[in-house]
Parts: sequence; C-alpha cells; structure tokens
Amino acid sequence: MSDLVAPDFPEEEVRLRARTGPAAAFPPAGEYGRVLFGAGRPDGTADRPDALDALRLVPPVFMPQRLARLIDLGREPDYRDVELATDIGGFRSALPVYVSALGSTRAAGGDLGLALSRQAGALGVPMVIGENVVPVNGYGRLGEDADRALLGRLRAYTDGLADGLADGGADGLGGVAVQQSTEDADAEVWNLVYSDPAALPLLESGRLAFELKVGQGAKPGLGGMTVLDAEAAARIGDRYGLDPVFGEGRVLRSGTPGTFTAEILRQQVRLMRNNFPRARVWVKLHPGRDVAQAARVAAEAGADAVTVDGAEGGTGWAPGAFPRHVGLPLAECLRRLADDPPPCLLVSGRIWEGSRAVKSLALGARAVGLGRAALLAAAEDRDAGLTRFTRCLALELRLLISALGKYTPQALDRDDVWSPAEPGR
Repeated sequence: MSDLVAPDFPEEEVRLRARTGPAAAFPPAGEYGRVLFGAGRPDGTADRPDALDALRLVPPVFMPQRLARLIDLGREPDYRDVELATDIGGFRSALPVYVSALGSTRAAGGDLGLALSRQAGALGVPMVIGENVVPVNGYGRLGEDADRALLGRLRAYTDGLADGLADGGADGLGGVAVQQSTEDADAEVWNLVYSDPAALPLLESGRLAFELKVGQGAKPGLGGMTVLDAEAAARIGDRYGLDPVFGEGRVLRSGTPGTFTAEILRQQVRLMRNNFPRARVWVKLHPGRDVAQAARVAAEAGADAVTVDGAEGGTGWAPGAFPRHVGLPLAECLRRLADDPPPCLLVSGRIWEGSRAVKSLALGARAVGLGRAALLAAAEDRDAGLTRFTRCLALELRLLISALGKYTPQALDRDDVWSPAEPGR
C-alpha cells in the first residue's frame, strides 16, 4: 500500500489513527501532566518564524526622546537608564512582564509551582494562578495536598514578596490574579480566596485580582481537559464530561468552556466589581476572530486588564489539531486590536526573549506573559532559575528599548516596528 501513497502524505499519522482510534487526536495520554504542550506554531511548521518573529525593530536616526533624557540626566544616556517598572492591571510590576496562568497539572504544581510563585513574588512580578487548581487539587484545607493546592501558591507568592522586600526589592510591587473558569465557579474559588485570612495581605495591599477566563490560546472554544485514571474518573461521577477514548484505564475529562455574548461578558465584569470590590478585575480572551470586539466590551465594562492568549500560547494539554490550526496568531491579534486597544492589554504567546516582548509592547501591549519559559526557568533551578532568566530578559529589554531612542516601555509605538509585508510603511 505504501507504494500507492504520495511522498508528502502523512501515512504514519493515518496508520496511527487506524490502530488507536480517537486517542490519536490527542498527544500521548501518558505524557499528560508531565510535558508542556502548545509549543507548535499555528501553521504546523517548526522551522519558519511566525509573523511576530518576522517583524523587525527599526531605530530612527533622529532621537528627540534621547535628547530629552540627556538634558534631564546631564549626560549621555545609555541602556541602563531605561525604566522598566510598569502598571499592570492595577498592580505595579518591576518589569512589563507577568507570569501567565498556570493550572493544575503536575508540570505546574507541586514544588515547582511553589518555587515559581516564590520567585515571582520576590521579583515583584505579577502572577496568574490558572483554572482547575481547586477542582483538581483542592483549595488547601482539610488534609488536601497544600503543595499542589491553590492556597499553597498564594502563600508561596506572599512569602516571596516578603523575601524580596527584605532584600531591598518588591516594595509595592507584584500581585496575584486568581483565574476562574466555569468549573472553578462551581467550586466558588473567588469566594474562597476573597474571604480567606491567608489572602488578606494581598487584598489589603491592593495586590489581588480575579481573572475571568473566557478562553485560552491552547484550545480556543474548548474548556479545560485532563486525563484521569479510571478510579479518579469514578470519584467525580457525572460532574464533568467523561470519555474513555484512551483505553488502558485512562479517561478524558472535559470541562465546559462557558457561553458568552457581549451582554453576558458585560454582566460578568459588573458582577465581579460589585461582589469583590477590593479586588482588581481581569478578563482573559482566546485568540478568536472577534477578539477586538470582545476586548472592547471587557474594557468598557470596567476590566482593569484584558489578557489575550495568542494561538502560540498555552502550556495546556489539547487535541493536536488545535495548536497547529485553531486560533489567530499573536501578531494578528495585535493587528486587530491596534485601532482601539484596551487601556491595559496583556498578551502571551511564545514569549521567551526580549525582541518578541518589545515588538508586542510596541504593537500595543502593556505587558507580556511568561508561561512555558517561566516553568522551564524554575525547573532549571528552583531557587533562582526564574530570577536569573528575568534578569537576562530585563537586560535585553533595556538594550532594545534604548536602541529605539526610548526610555520606558510605554514610549514604544508602531513606528518602532517594520513588517516585510508592508515595505513602504
């Protein structure tokens, strides 16, 4: 039969599907919770830059902002004079950076999740605690595993803030955004956090936000998905959608993505502001074709920050077709948001070094999210991996922003970026 197949036809993929059935639509079930997914490019290629990588940063010859900085300093400025502190969704951050939503899998939980939380707090960088932590791992009381539960991450971040302050940093910086999906809403996650004495230091210092999850880059239009063994699946009964697609005692557990219209989103934001008046309100959007309209609705309803997860984003476990073929790339999301961006736009999608971050900032983002990169950095060194990684990123940001003749991230604009698709601009 192979002689009848064209060379470019994915014969082995077809054979795999014939052998295993529906399980072949997903990554290997045994890798769930141990491997970071979502790294594939939207077009399915691994050897070509995406649209954001293809852009170039273009310093001007004449730099009036450098002259203004020179006059202010009384000397020639250099990259060390770039001020990176940024307001992010009601928080003050040491950098135009936040740690993206990290959920319930083993890859993001346990001592690695706690190490990441502590380092983010010490750095004075905001962090998002993602969906499904409470439904899967518990809140952190009544004998639940505190290392994997939500409360453990909150405490670790607060401890990190204290450590950072003791070392001369993190004064007034940082914050935690607790994400809630439809499943988390059933567990009343926001109510638990808002009323918990452990969250009081964050709440009283203005460092607590709640993020409404509308979608994510890893699987736009779908809810959270996890792989459970048969025993765990039996315990949750009919609370979630269960599908034994994998065999071998493994079950696909799917959450509902939630249903949103413009009016439902408006009312959700208003309810959040009314029910939790001391917490900031964030909204996370997936890279949908109407992302600009959704961002505008959220901002007009009073969201302090709107997060857009590009199709390159997400460490979440998802059907294989989604990272390759579903959702707008981050560059296209930024293009669609350009005419009327929300006052505080946060974006994520394969951010790991300075140039990709600076391009996003120049195209309208207030800050960029570190997801996979933050986890890998913390895994490399649980005491200081994220700290060293972030210092490297901060140096790149200063070098690039200074080269553009600017001295704050907020001063960047679209003129700083050139696209080969628009050669005359």
